[in-house]
Amino acid sequence: MELWPWVSAALLLLLLAVPLSRAARFYAKLGLYCALCLGVSVVAAGVCLLRHGGRTVENMSIISWFVRSFKYMYGLRFKVQGRQKLEMDGPCVIISNHQSILDMMGLMEILPKRCVQVAKRELLFLGPVGLIMYLGGVFFINRQRSSTAVSVMADLGERMIRENLKVWIYPEGTRNDNGDLLPFKKGAFYLAIQAQVPIIPVVYSSFCSFYNLRTKLFTSGTVKVQVLDAVPTLGHTVADVPKLMDSCHQAMRATFLEISTQPQENGVAERPRAQPAQ
Repeated sequence: MELWPWVSAALLLLLLAVPLSRAARFYAKLGLYCALCLGVSVVAAGVCLLRHGGRTVENMSIISWFVRSFKYMYGLRFKVQGRQKLEMDGPCVIISNHQSILDMMGLMEILPKRCVQVAKRELLFLGPVGLIMYLGGVFFINRQRSSTAVSVMADLGERMIRENLKVWIYPEGTRNDNGDLLPFKKGAFYLAIQAQVPIIPVVYSSFCSFYNLRTKLFTSGTVKVQVLDAVPTLGHTVADVPKLMDSCHQAMRATFLEISTQPQENGVAERPRAQPAQ
C-alpha cells in the first residue's frame, strides 16, 4: 500500500486548516505527524534491511537520523545540557519522563550509540512503526502478564552486559502531561541493580507551552533537556530499590519543575501547574 498519497493528503489538510480553528490546526498537525511516522518507517525499514539485513541495535542510528528531521517541520528546538554524560563507556539504564507522542523526537535527538528502548508489546503491531521498532532492537514487554515481563527484563539484563547495551526506559510507565511526574514503577531499577550498571536520569521540560492535548495547542517551541549525573548501583541489592527509585524521582522532579516554563499571554513565564497524579 502506497503511503505517500496519505502523507500528501495530510500536508494538504494542514495547509487548508491554517486559517481555521485552533482545534483544526491541532488535529491537522497531529495527523501529519502520524502520517510522517508511517511513511518514514517504511523508508527507514528498507534502509535498515539493506544496510544490516535484520534486527540489530545498529539500526537505531538510521532511525534516529530520519526522526530528527521532524523537528524542522514542526519548528522545535532542543537545548541539551550534559549530553556527554550519555556517552559513558559500558552499559547503563537511562530513565526519562514521558509526556506525549512527541517524546520520540526528544529521544532520538540525544540517543547515544548502542542504545535500545523498552516498550509495551502493543506497539509491535502498529504496522510499519512496529516493524522499524523491531528492526531497531526495541524490547517489547507484555505488561498484562507480569511473569512474562519479568522474564524479558531478566534476559535484557544479561544482554546488556554481553552486548554492551544502553537501555532507555520511561519509569512512569505511561504518558503524563499533568505538569508533574507520576510515581515511578520499579522495573528500570530492578534491571539496573540486577546488571549492576549505573542509572542516568534524563529530564525533558514541559511541552505545555507549545503542545497541549486538552487545549488543542500545537505550535513551535523549545524543549530543554537536562542529563543528570549517573547514579551508581554497584553493590546495591533488591532491598535498595525503593530508596534508589525515590532518590531518582526526587532529583528528576526537582529538575523538571526548574527547567519547565509556560509562557502566559502577556509574555511572562511561569512554571507549569502541577496537578495531582491520577
